[in-house]
Amino acid sequence: MNPYVTGAMIKALREKHHLTQADLAQRLCVSDKTVSKWETAKGYPDISLLDPIAKAFGISVSELLSG
Repeated sequence: MNPYVTGAMIKALREKHHLTQADLAQRLCVSDKTVSKWETAKGYPDISLLDPIAKAFGISVSELLSG
């Protein structure tokens, strides 16, 4: 998992779905600072959140990780 690819993918999908970081964070029960860390490649989503993130955007976990 490349943090730059994954973070960029999360940001692109979030913007495509017209969500703020706070909106996505609320859906995933995390803080908006956590979403910011993912998008700026300062951290990875917890493995338990990969499926909920993918479902929030209507894609597979594989698509999320591959970019």
